[in-house]
Parts: sequence; structure tokens; C-alpha cells
Amino acid sequence: MKLAALQQLNKAKVLVVGDVMLDRYWHGDTGRISPEAPVPVVKVSALEDKAGGAANVAKNIAHLDGKVGLLGLIGEDDNGKTLEAILTKENIESSLVNVVELPTIAKMRVISRHQQVVRLDLEEPFQLSHSQLLLERLKQEVDKYDFVLFSDYNKGALCAISDMIAVAKAAGKTVLIDPKNSDLSLYQGADFITPNLNEFKLAGGDTSSEEALTSSARELLKTSGIGAMLLTRSEQGMSLITNTEKFDFPAQVQEVSDVTGAGDTVIATLTTMLGAGMSAKDAVEVANIAAGIAVSKLGAATVSPEELSRKLGQYLRETGEHYQTPFEEVLKHITFAKQNGETIVFTNGCFDILHAGHVRYLAQAKAMGDRLVVGLNNDESISRLKGPERPINPLKERAMVLSALASVDWVIPFGSVEENDTPAKLIEMVSPDILVKGGDYKVEEIAGAEHVLNQGGKVEVLAFLDGCSTSNVIKKAQLQKS
Repeated sequence: MKLAALQQLNKAKVLVVGDVMLDRYWHGDTGRISPEAPVPVVKVSALEDKAGGAANVAKNIAHLDGKVGLLGLIGEDDNGKTLEAILTKENIESSLVNVVELPTIAKMRVISRHQQVVRLDLEEPFQLSHSQLLLERLKQEVDKYDFVLFSDYNKGALCAISDMIAVAKAAGKTVLIDPKNSDLSLYQGADFITPNLNEFKLAGGDTSSEEALTSSARELLKTSGIGAMLLTRSEQGMSLITNTEKFDFPAQVQEVSDVTGAGDTVIATLTTMLGAGMSAKDAVEVANIAAGIAVSKLGAATVSPEELSRKLGQYLRETGEHYQTPFEEVLKHITFAKQNGETIVFTNGCFDILHAGHVRYLAQAKAMGDRLVVGLNNDESISRLKGPERPINPLKERAMVLSALASVDWVIPFGSVEENDTPAKLIEMVSPDILVKGGDYKVEEIAGAEHVLNQGGKVEVLAFLDGCSTSNVIKKAQLQKS
């Protein structure tokens, strides 16, 4: 069921409503102390802008292939324009309400040697009158979506949260809340609420024992009129609690790099998986896996469907199933990876019968960057190149085997007659940072090399493993058969 739902992530239609903000990072090196005051001097070398707050929740959904809209409040300022431009690039349909008299919320961080030196917050709290403007926009947009996710950062955009929930429920939508207010009755009518342990205790939850936690959670759900609680418990994992059931999910064993934005990843993944058809229990299990992936990355990171499928390894082995990214979604995922600053490597081939030479070659190619894209000749192309008896294995099976390799992130077929059996057009679409080719080639002989070099990329030629080839495998099999 989990994998079937992973193939339907684009069916999740989610409207995120909440406190949007711009996360701005100044990166630089520190080499001395200021003569003006006892503070480090950071020589800024790079500026990075990201979607923050509720906008980061929407970004997580978009990167999971969900169809996502975003409602929030911004000022009529440059930070607001920057945030809107980021959202467009992230494939998020934003409908942000401009508030003339207040600034766009911005968190500005100075980073040196992977450490935060200082954070500057530019914000003024929005008032009920501003939230009511957002409520009117919600009424206009709610019918386009199946789920409404409220992301509360206590900045004022959700002052009218009770009325907003009523609008969403009247429209027949499933409502999820990432809360900040300790009075959970404000969220009456919600289907799911996702507090962390601290928020749970502030709301009146009892963590003195597992029994006390469960009973107090159920009492909070009953008195607040909320359907279910997903309690995130740091190193203790997560618990899904309803009036009649409780499911515990242990924390995923990961090397924790940064817990920033992990809560955003949890509720975004939960909502997307519900929208794709998963049961609540299965959706929480996947959200727990996503949280483990997210905290292993620096900053407010997102998680891709490919990463989720790999972490479902035990389930995949037991069922024999395998998640394969829909071909039409691959280019979008590559674009997201580029926006995250990841280096894209591209190679291509027939990969008709996968052998040790292929595996080593692909591992070497992946080691040159962060993500590896494999262009795969389609069946007709291989027949034209290798003869009518080839391929041995059809495209779908070859793609599945390649996708199962740890070194391969994406597989894209090519080889139409118009493409002349070369990946040149595909390479132009992917526009990788590094193009890798195996064999005894000169750079100028490699299809797509000119485009990559003109874009400032690199072209690398790798030697094949001696004695390993598909032709040799086929000959050996024929000899044994005879």
C-alpha cells in the first residue's frame, strides 16, 4: 500500500495556510575580531534566500510531488517580492495577501564555518484584521484542494484560526494543524494536530509515564474537539493517538546534523501521504522516515520520493516492489536538486544486462557529484544499435534494476528516431554540471559535451572494467547453453 501511494503523490491536493517568512543566510569566513567591539568580523561571500515558516511546509509538499497552494501575509516590500519569486521556482501556487503597514517576516542569519554567528529577525505581529483578510482569501481558494494544512508560527496570520477551520470543514476538507497556541480548543474541528513534546506539555499533556501521556492526550483531543494527535517525541520517535488507538514509531537511526524544519517535514509528509491514499498509520510511518532523513541534512531540508522509497528498504525487500519515479516528474526533481545547490552528474547507456563493470562505473560517476542521472536507451534504439535480437531486457525492467542501485538517483529513457539514438537533446534538458562517458573517447566525440562545456560544466571519461561487457555475458551464456 505504501508503494502504491508513492506512485500517486501528485494526487495530493493541499492548501497550506499560515505564517510565511523569508529565511536569508549570509555565508562567509571569520578571521579576526572587530576593533570596534568584541565581535567576529564575517567577510560575506555568498547570500542564500529560502522559503521559511509555512512556506517551507509548502516547499516540502511540492518536493514530494504534491499539488500545493499557499496562503499567507507579506508586506509590500522587497523581501515579499523575493519570497514570491522563490515560491514560483518551487512550483508552489502562492496567493499571498499584501499588508501595507507591516513588513514581510524575515529571519536573517550570518553563518561562518557552518556555525550561526547571529540571527536578525525583521517582524511585526499581524493583527486580527489582517488574519481576516486571509480568511476571505481562504474562502475563495478552499474548493481547489482536498486538504487544508494550517502552519502556525504564532506571528498573527492565524489569529482567525477557528473561523478558518470552520470554513475548511464546511467545504468538506481534511484539516491538519501544526500548533503554537497552548489552548488547543482554538483548533476545534481539526482532524489531525501535530504538537511536539514541549507544546504538548504546555497544552496540559502529562509525560510522567506512557499511560499518563496517552490518557492526557485523549483527554485533550476530547475536550478540544480534535480527531487525532501525532505527537513528535524527538529521540523517542512519534506517537499517533486517537480516542481508541495508539501507535508508536521509534526514531529512525540517523546521524543528526540539524533538526531545523523537521516538524515542517513531518506534517507536510503526513498530509501528502494521506492525500495519496495512505491510511493514517501508514502515513505517519512514512512521515517518521522522512523526519529521519531531514535531520541528517543541514538546514531546513526537504525529502524526495526517491529518498523515502530507499528508506522503506525492508518493506521493499519483503514485497519485491520498487518505487520508480514517473518519467514526467524527473526533470522537476532535478530542478529542485539544482535549487538546493546539488551537483548533477549525467551518464548514459543501454545497460541491457547489468554487470560488475556497470556497477563500478556508475558508482564512480556518482562520486563526482551529489546526484546521478542515467539516460537509458529505449528498446527501439538498442535494436537499431545492437541488432534485432537486442535488448535482452525491456526498458521497464532495465530502468527498475538501475533505479535500485544506491548510486543512481534518476533514470530517463531516450532514443527516438528524431534523437538519432544519442542523448544530446536529453542532456540539453537536464543541463548537468558534469557529463560522464565510459570508454576510449575524446571529449569532442561525446554527444552533449559541447552544451555542458558551454554551460560551464565538465566532461569526464572513465575507463571500463577489463573483461566486463554485456556482449561477453551473452557469449558466455550461449556457450553454456550449447
